[in-house]
Amino acid sequence: MKDWTTFLGAVQLGGWVIYPLSVLAIFAIAIVIDRSYVFLRFARTPGGSTRAAADMPFPGPAGEALDSLPAGHVFRRLSVPLADQPSAPIWYREAKAETIAATIERDMSKGFWVLETIVTAAPLLGLLGTIVGMMHSFQLFGGNGLVNPGGVTGGVAQSLVATAVGLVVALFSLFTFNYFSRRLERLMDELETFANEQISEMRLASEGQGDTP
Repeated sequence: MKDWTTFLGAVQLGGWVIYPLSVLAIFAIAIVIDRSYVFLRFARTPGGSTRAAADMPFPGPAGEALDSLPAGHVFRRLSVPLADQPSAPIWYREAKAETIAATIERDMSKGFWVLETIVTAAPLLGLLGTIVGMMHSFQLFGGNGLVNPGGVTGGVAQSLVATAVGLVVALFSLFTFNYFSRRLERLMDELETFANEQISEMRLASEGQGDTP
């Protein structure tokens, strides 16, 4: 309990800069929770495997594995243009799949720009708190020397706390932003492999029908 009280006292000592930093921290945590849920529910590889799509025996668009996925799952969304309109040319369905893939990438990356902004803004706010605290300390030096030693140490402590909090918020946002960015890249690779396999099967089936007398 004493450690928690000491921590709260240190945060209060950080001055007004702690409040915008707290807002940035809340935004970062909210985005991480939201993206974690979205990736866990709507971007998991069918079967729960984390292997690349190329290593998995994906069924056809109407396969049971895809049908068991949630309605908004990325693999089900991508399979729609590949399964609909069987009489449509393959190039048309391929173009539709590319459009949906771009939409999926945009939907899955919501909030990434906020995390990226926090990575830059949090240290700058911490630096601003450092400058304000140091200015407060320097103002306590009078013409006859040091006027208030306690005030000087308080200003230095304020600057250090603001810098520390800003760095913690920035590091948290940086690590989570890099993780989700890498996860999105891997997801898009899996979707591309899945679509290429389905299109290759359609081309093979189309050529087989053309060769049938």
